Amino acid sequence: MPDVTAPTPEQLRYLRVLAEKYPTIAAASSEIINLEALLRLPKGTEHFMSDLHGENEAFIHILNSASGVIREKIDTVLGEDVPDTERAELATLVYYPNQKLPELKAKQSDLDAWYRRNLLWLIELCRFVSSKHTRDHVRRCLPANCGHIIDELLHAHFEDHDKDLYYGQIIDSIIRHDRADAYIIRFCEVIKRLAVDRLHIVGDLFDRGPRPDQILDRLIEHHDVDIQWGNHDVVWMGAAAGSPICIFTVLKTTVAYNNLATLENGYGINLRPLEHLAEHLYADTDVEHWRPHIDPRTKPGPEAIARTARMHKAVTIIMLKLEAQVIARNPDFECASRDYLNQIDYAAGTVRCGGKVYPLLDPAFPTVDPACPSRLTDREEEVLQGLVRSFRESERLQRQVKFLYAKGAVYKVFNGNLLFHGAVPMTEDGDFAAETFEGESYSGKALFDYCDRRAREGYFAAPDSPRRQAGQDFLWYLWCGRLSPIFGRSAMTTFERLYIGDPATHAEVKNPYYRHIQYPETADKILEKFGLEGEGCHIINGHVPVRAIEGESPVKGGGKIIVIDGGFCRAYHSRTGIAGYTLVYNSRGLTLRTHQPFESAEKAIREDEDIASRSEQIYAAPRRILVRDTDEGTEKMTLISDLEHLLEAYQAGLLREQV
Repeated sequence: MPDVTAPTPEQLRYLRVLAEKYPTIAAASSEIINLEALLRLPKGTEHFMSDLHGENEAFIHILNSASGVIREKIDTVLGEDVPDTERAELATLVYYPNQKLPELKAKQSDLDAWYRRNLLWLIELCRFVSSKHTRDHVRRCLPANCGHIIDELLHAHFEDHDKDLYYGQIIDSIIRHDRADAYIIRFCEVIKRLAVDRLHIVGDLFDRGPRPDQILDRLIEHHDVDIQWGNHDVVWMGAAAGSPICIFTVLKTTVAYNNLATLENGYGINLRPLEHLAEHLYADTDVEHWRPHIDPRTKPGPEAIARTARMHKAVTIIMLKLEAQVIARNPDFECASRDYLNQIDYAAGTVRCGGKVYPLLDPAFPTVDPACPSRLTDREEEVLQGLVRSFRESERLQRQVKFLYAKGAVYKVFNGNLLFHGAVPMTEDGDFAAETFEGESYSGKALFDYCDRRAREGYFAAPDSPRRQAGQDFLWYLWCGRLSPIFGRSAMTTFERLYIGDPATHAEVKNPYYRHIQYPETADKILEKFGLEGEGCHIINGHVPVRAIEGESPVKGGGKIIVIDGGFCRAYHSRTGIAGYTLVYNSRGLTLRTHQPFESAEKAIREDEDIASRSEQIYAAPRRILVRDTDEGTEKMTLISDLEHLLEAYQAGLLREQV
């Protein structure tokens, strides 16, 4: 701000607002001192995850363990003097205190001694993870009902009294008053809270795995999280908005992966009318052709599989009709070649694709009128309207999708890193590909910003308005459009894989972006477009599973691009050879964690079995990164400058202190 002895009216108004929070010279000065102290602390730990695809148990385990960060801190605090089995037990206790505590207590011959030992360990561990936070921040993370005792245990000064005696007296009092279990659980939660400051989810929470709803419930509870939408997320956002095409796209994937419980139990969606339609109109369905993917953790019987296969076909045909309608009313999408219902010769049982004619693997379309293939029958329309109501009225789905909009975006720039799920569309020559919508051309960052705005219109524009329907159609485009930055492929070849036998038609060609990101100059070009440059800036990407089994590296662009989709979902494990990547960014740099498959939470709790992981530091900061080097630090330095101007205004008599 300019010299406050001659402030503009706008500047003076701002200083008056600031004075409401800092009404005296002492208050403003104290806050400046506090902020300057914070700037000298090490930056907080950031945790990155991507492409969770409904794998709730593996997600919760990695979230609880902070990708192995907590076990590393346990090993540091306890050292090798404590046997590995006991350190593993303590780690499991921290991850799952409510489930593990009863099991451990049942094995103890001297429960009080066990309480003392473990409470001491948890206090030391908690002191360690809180060491890079201010006392005020730690206090705000403590539970209300016993926070003052935990605060005292964490911040006692042992130059004044004997540490063992002091701790012993408090712990004995906790045990004597039957509060040991409560304090153990509270310490475990505080440790997890302090170990990671911010969680980044780089897209694709939904589909394939069993319970995306449980993942979102946990994310809503998280203290600090942001989400970069994946294409599987935006189509669910459109479904929650009531878009018929998005609803049936969601149904297609859910039925194809035999995850009906996600809809019925997770969100209370009534599928009975759809099931009845399928049973009535698709009784002769070839079950093997329409057979859903079966998760080995489930064991559906033959009749259940047949029922789901019939629903799979019914949903697919309605989805194709709705796609044809969306394509017809959105020429900007340039998807006319994807309208296959209008390229079928129903009498001959063939379809035109890519300039060639192919026989249909399933030529039966009992609800399609060849004269108007995209028209729904009265029965289909009735089922559709019921499902639209069911999606719109699902309280849990609406709450979770509102959270996705509030905490999510197409991309995020944070602490020198650019986060997005898919691709920055590029040409074969490595330029940013341009896409025209509503008469305007967009590319690079401008395309990302435009997509973000249109995605929000699909949910928040006035009900039944043209902008709302157009926004919902655009959410479908983001799911599968050729130049959608969230999709990043030439086409979603669902029709080809179901109806055409030639595997050449099944290919989904990756955008040239995925070839160009091998080069550092591409990374620099993209980062510069989003306002980032210099050492320590990275692109963190998801969406396309890294085939580690074939020797592919997740680190690209000369170390500036990290693709952290390693196949978190079980359906991808055979393709990638691993079970996902996560990324940890602390004051020392970036560490990539490579994870092996996670069997179950039950086994992890029972056998103290952690996810087998390997760590690799992929960026070492030249010096320790402090809060002052982060986006938070920039905000705090701006506030310090404003507070200094406020002090000058008090001292110059422009503002009065409020005593």
